[in-house]
This record gives sequence, C-alpha cells and structure tokens, in this order.
Amino acid sequence: MTPDMILTNARVLTMDPARPRAEAVAIAADRIAAVGSRAAIEPLAGPATEVIDCRGATLLPGFVESHLHLVLGGAELAHLQLTHAEGEAALAAAFRAFAVEHPDRPLLMAQGGHYAMLDHPMTRHDLDRVLADRPIAITAHDHHTVWANTAALKAAGLLQGAAMPHGHEVVMGPDGTATGELREFEAFAPVVALGGEARLNLGIATGGEPSPWPTEAEQAVDRAKVARGLAHAARHGITAMVNMDGNRYTLELLRGLQREGGLTARVKVPFHFKPHMELSELDRADAMTRDFDDDWLSCRFVKLFMDGVVDSRTACMLNDYPGHPGHRAEPLFAPARFNEIATEIDRRGHQIAVHAIGDGAVRTTIDGYEAAQRANGKRDSRHRIEHIELIDRADVPRLGALGITASVQPPHAPGAMDFAMFPTLDVIGRDRWADAYLCRDLAAAGAPLAFASDWPVTDISVLRGIQAALTRPTYEGAADQRVPLMEILRAYTAGGAWAAHMDHVTGTLRPGMAADIVVLSGDIEAAPAKDVAGMGVALTIAGGQVTHRA
Repeated sequence: MTPDMILTNARVLTMDPARPRAEAVAIAADRIAAVGSRAAIEPLAGPATEVIDCRGATLLPGFVESHLHLVLGGAELAHLQLTHAEGEAALAAAFRAFAVEHPDRPLLMAQGGHYAMLDHPMTRHDLDRVLADRPIAITAHDHHTVWANTAALKAAGLLQGAAMPHGHEVVMGPDGTATGELREFEAFAPVVALGGEARLNLGIATGGEPSPWPTEAEQAVDRAKVARGLAHAARHGITAMVNMDGNRYTLELLRGLQREGGLTARVKVPFHFKPHMELSELDRADAMTRDFDDDWLSCRFVKLFMDGVVDSRTACMLNDYPGHPGHRAEPLFAPARFNEIATEIDRRGHQIAVHAIGDGAVRTTIDGYEAAQRANGKRDSRHRIEHIELIDRADVPRLGALGITASVQPPHAPGAMDFAMFPTLDVIGRDRWADAYLCRDLAAAGAPLAFASDWPVTDISVLRGIQAALTRPTYEGAADQRVPLMEILRAYTAGGAWAAHMDHVTGTLRPGMAADIVVLSGDIEAAPAKDVAGMGVALTIAGGQVTHRA
C-alpha cells in the first residue's frame, strides 16, 4: 500500500527494543506501514503521499497522558488562571479584571491557587476583601480544596456548614460559620454547581449520573468543553489518555465526539467507586465496559480514592502529622472493606486504580491488591496506585513483587516546576523526606512506571513533566530520584500505554501499530535538561490524522 504520509529526516525514538532508532516513518491509512532509514522509507512515496521533512527533530510515539481529568480540564480552561499569582493584591487585581470581562457569570471560579498564596491560611474574609459583591472561589492546585467568599458560601447554602461524607469537610470557624475552606469534592460541589458545571463534576464527586439526563442541547454544551480539552491535549502531543474520573455520562460525551469525528485521542474512562456504594454497583462498571470497547474509547477500569492530599492533612498517614498529635487521617475505605472491594473488582476482570498519597493509604491499597491476588490468582491485571507521594520503605519492594504500576506525576514533587518545596515538605516532616515523591527507587524495585501531569492540577505539557523528572531537587537526607531521559520518555509513551492496556495499539512505533505520533521542535536528547520545557510540539498525529500542526 502506498503511504498517505511519510515523516522523514527525523531522530526517531521508536520505543521498540528490537529497533530503537530510525530516521523515517511511513503511514498508510491509520497504521504505521514502515519504520526505517531514509533510504528505505522515502522511495515508498507515491504521487499523493504527503512527505514531511522533520529537519532533524525528535519523532516518537504520541504521548500517553496516564492520569488526567479531561472533562474538568476542558471546562476549567475558561476559568481565571492564578498560577504564579501571589498575595492579596495580585488576587484582587486578577479577580476584578476577570469580573469586568465576565459580568454575567454567576460564579467567578479561579484555578491554580495554593496553600501559601497569602501569609496565613486563606478565609472567606480574605476573599471578601478581594471581591465581596459577587460569588468567587479559588480551586487549589491539587483540586482537593476550594476557598470561597461569603457570597459564594451563602449562594451554595454552606455558610452555616453542612453534613458531609467521611473525608469531605466544610471547615467551620469558632464563630459557628464556615471559614471559606472546603475540603474534598463533595464539600465544594455546591459551589461548583453555582457555575453550571455540576454534571461535569459528578464523575469525580459522587460517581453518579446526571438526573434528569441532560438534553441534547445540554450535552452539546458539555461536548464543546470536552473538545476544548482534547484540542489542548493535542497541542501538547497527547494521543492517548486515562481520564481519572468517570461515569457513563463522560463516555457518552466522548462517544458523541467520536460520532462527529472529533475524538482526537484514545481515552480510557473508569467507573468511580465511592465508599457509600455496595458491591452491586460494579454492575455499572460491567455495563460501561460492555458498551464502550474499541481502540478509541474504553472502560474495564474502576477508580477509587483512598485519601486526600498532604497540604490539607487529608492524606492518610501511618504516623501522626508533625505538630498534630493523634492526627493521621483515616483511609476512605477501611482495610477489610477495601480488600473485599478490590477482590470483587479483580474477579470481574477490571483494572483498578487507587488515588493514594499518604503512606497509610498506599499500604492499604497494596494490601488490598495482595488480597485480590490471593483470592483470584495472579493475572495480567496491571492494577495501579496513583501519586504515591509518601511510602514506607518496607512497602517499596511490594509494588514490583505484586506487579503494581506506579502512576506518578513528576511535576508534583515540591521544588519541581510550579510546586514550591514548602509548606508541603514541612507538612510531611523532615524525617520522611527520604520516602517522599520517589521515582527512581520505585523503578529500581521493579515497579512499572507511568508518568503523567494530573491535568488540570498542573499544566498539561508533557515536556514540563520531562524537565521535572530530569531536574527535580534532591531533598536533604534523601537519594537522588531523577530518572534518565529514555526511561522518562518510555514512561510517557510505551510505559503509559502498557499501564493502560493500550499497548496493543499505541505506545510503540512499529509496523502494524496505530499511527499515533508526536514530533518535537528539536532534538530532545541534545537539549539541556533545564531547557526541555521550552521545546515545542511541532506535530501531533492520532490514528493517522493530524490533530495539531505548529
């Protein structure tokens, strides 16, 4: 078959151990037809073949974003972005300008806040000084805390507090009213709803479905937000992704885009199992898997949250938080209960991914996977732990022994990219720095690595993640956790595809595989590590179709 496209004069990193490097790639229909030298590939061109001279740039499999929130990210592109904003004056200037630009929005929501934006814990009174006459709110960079002003709390019915499920909290002040700090998804869901995005948050907040089911017009509005997220991903070279929140509605939105020819990346969507659910709810996961099962859109996947995050001290720890005697944060699933759930999910043949940040949450998750393996036997499950920001050293070798994927986000390590070293490292405690944000040690213990950004927690740029993995600081008393470049690239391509059960179709450039390709603007192997994030994506191809061209 004559190729439709040839990419030549490139530094091709195939991620195929049998043929790791090449100079050119031929694409026919939606598949890779040939990989090899220029002399072997260029003569395959026919009169209609598009030949692209890559001019020595790096060509590799399309990036696999192993942990993101596509629907939330697409919606949040329209919010106020506060990354790098510091202090009350900067907040006030940004919000007031945003308010003028959007006079009719019922909620002015900002993204990219952090726990030390002010020189004290943020309250509604701080935000009232920023803007008092309209509801405003700031989502923390980790997406596990929202700070709201008094107007937003009143409109959401939270000013006097509200009963919440375990692990979710409307923080109350000594005067008996809400301070403005809302911890975890169900606590701030009423504020998010003010902005008209409640149904898009169900996949992460409750795992439920919209009721009543959205009209076609409402679905079209939501599809447009998803499409915006997909376009953003394509600009950063992403051709496959694991959406880490989900329900049937998410899959239906993506299927709508697929029917319209607008699904520009392969997307895996989980069923979100919440602590209040009975095991029978897993029938919904079975149905989602049955109804969505092709190379572009799939399920067979269950996601759970075991804890919160370090900065708000909602991450589950094995020992007390420094300076907070008796406080460790209980796991969202009791160990015996999680063992039962993991065993049943595994029995049904689904992959499991668990958000586990504290070392207590990580151990509970490992124990559950081990219980499932004892009950059901070992299979090619590729169960995962998301984040692993702190782990007890005794548990490190267990990941490799049990075949658990370490799904980690290099930009999240304090001191890497946008994340300041403090206050996070203070919350963990100096005596645990050596066990925090491991990458190299997990890989050395045999844990498969899958890298990601966790967008919209950080900018979606994979190149920023690569730079973070290459340059992250070594904490006092800790071992160097930087990872060599080729291992990083594998974790963002072939490793991510394997971890998502997508390796049969993407992640490697070899004949017969889907034509999922990214071309960078230069030679990534020659670029200084500190400059990698400044490189660009010149071309993104997903399934043979160009989705971004610089």
